[in-house]
Amino acid sequence: MLFAGVDAGGTATRIAVHTASGTRIGYGTAGGGNPTAHGSAAAAAAVTAALRQAIHGLDPASVTASVAGVAGADDGFDAALDRIWAEHGLLHRPQLVSDVEVAYAAGTDAPTGTLLLAGTGAAAARFTGRELDAVADGLGWLLGDEGGGFWIGRAGVMAAVRALDAGERLGPLADLVARHFGADGTPRRRAERIVRLAQATRMTLAAAAPLVGEAATLGDPLASRIVHEAAERLVASVARVHRTGPIVLAGSVLTSDGPVREAVLAQLAAEGPAGVDGLVTARDGAGAASWLAALGRLGEGGAASVHPRFTGR
Repeated sequence: MLFAGVDAGGTATRIAVHTASGTRIGYGTAGGGNPTAHGSAAAAAAVTAALRQAIHGLDPASVTASVAGVAGADDGFDAALDRIWAEHGLLHRPQLVSDVEVAYAAGTDAPTGTLLLAGTGAAAARFTGRELDAVADGLGWLLGDEGGGFWIGRAGVMAAVRALDAGERLGPLADLVARHFGADGTPRRRAERIVRLAQATRMTLAAAAPLVGEAATLGDPLASRIVHEAAERLVASVARVHRTGPIVLAGSVLTSDGPVREAVLAQLAAEGPAGVDGLVTARDGAGAASWLAALGRLGEGGAASVHPRFTGR
């Protein structure tokens, strides 16, 4: 038996294939697979490219179960996944789940606990008996996802544009943002170029998130305020839903060393919710999705014993 798992987010799509013992025998990566952020056609193309790599050299008919965690997917994306699986010879249609379910499983095999996710987007989710019980935020780039990569990047770019527009002396944040967008000339011309590029491709704002962390490390006060506020919003989200069990930190903002992760850990230690049974960091999401696919065949006990192998812990 082989099991396939999909972890598709706003930045990247990853697909892993494992044996029942947790041995990884296939892996593929492609661009962003979030249908809301990139459109259904582009998301399907990313999943197709990653799947083709993951099953290369394997018998696709041996894949007995698949789970696809796709950020920004609605029920209509089921049909796209079914078509992709059939076109590549996989006989069993994948189960579409939310990206938060996969992210939580990437950190723990515990049936009950809480996820704090901050990648391109942001959300907190409580799981009880492996069922999604409550969600805070996760409301998308336009109206929510507070403290996530898009929110951080937009706040940083906005601060830089305002500084340029006001003709202020540029600190590290504004300087890094201007260089990132290739903006030169007068301060006003630089601001206008940044605005045009951001409006043309909104995901460039999410790509600016690491610049905020870099500027905060350099002592930029604007960047430091953004980092602190992002951490406050993330901790507030998790406090709304957590009851008991571990808290899993997931998403690139919280799994990578940097000022935001440090600020979140500090705030959780100082004023986080009660009843936290350990803080753990999520590992490979595609492996976790593959583990969820195996869960029904292996049972809770058998699946728990191989969880570290699936997720790369």
